[in-house]
Amino acid sequence: MLKIAYHPRYNHPLPPGHRFPMEKYELLPKQLLYEGTCSEKNFFKPDFASEEYILNVHDTDYFNRLKNLELSKKEIRQSGFPLSKELVDREMIIAGGTIKSVLYSLENGISFNIAGGTHHAYTDRAEGFCLLHDQAIAARYLQQHKLAQKILIVDLDVHQGNGTAEIFQDDPSVFTFSMHGKGNYPFKKEQSDLDIEVPDGSGDATYLKLLKDTLPGLIEQENPDFIFYLSGVDILETDKLGRLSCSINGCKERDRFVLQTCHDLEIPVQCSMGGGYSKEIRFIIDAHANTYRLAKEIYF
Repeated sequence: MLKIAYHPRYNHPLPPGHRFPMEKYELLPKQLLYEGTCSEKNFFKPDFASEEYILNVHDTDYFNRLKNLELSKKEIRQSGFPLSKELVDREMIIAGGTIKSVLYSLENGISFNIAGGTHHAYTDRAEGFCLLHDQAIAARYLQQHKLAQKILIVDLDVHQGNGTAEIFQDDPSVFTFSMHGKGNYPFKKEQSDLDIEVPDGSGDATYLKLLKDTLPGLIEQENPDFIFYLSGVDILETDKLGRLSCSINGCKERDRFVLQTCHDLEIPVQCSMGGGYSKEIRFIIDAHANTYRLAKEIYF
């Protein structure tokens, strides 16, 4: 059965006019239930990630200052969010959801977190709407419990996974692959194990060719026994922050290729949603929902 981490606290209230679309975390499960892609049995309510697992990734001083709401004004500004206990709790619940998800992936081949994909969070700082790195925390969990030896992180959000690159820069057991917009944030990029910078305005054909020419060979080369997939939908032409001009069908084909590849090679995959900032929320929800529709079609 497809299992999906969802918690009501994912939809954290933000000040009026804030550009981050928190409402998508409430609307997406409603859409999946309404259309019959999922039932209530598919969803589970995650717990807080243990501090032990968080500290496998994040600096102790940073995490203590974060949970005690002691970040500097500059650090809070870099995070993109007004800091609050509720927000820190939300990030710990998201990380807990991704940890639990990987166990379902090992059991069923695939799992999802409605939130997550917090790939801008560094070892020692928050950045770009990301305070704690959920997939990195879950990757370390897999390693600690000897559930995976070689991990591949496939990050197809329009923004480079700079935090992912920094966290795993000296760890050959985790291969970081980021395919992102060349002209997009972050403007000072880190070095992943493999970075592909996609030119502005590339569109479906160029984007999909780059992905299809890269991913199978990369998997053959690295031979991972677990894959994390960050399936951001900010590659869409409707996205306010993305510049790649991909259609919703192109985004769906991207997800189909990644999930079909993982399925055919029998490599467990955990999917976190990542970004999506289209002006009309319906485009964000439909694009994200496609990923779940495809998972059900391919796996179940």
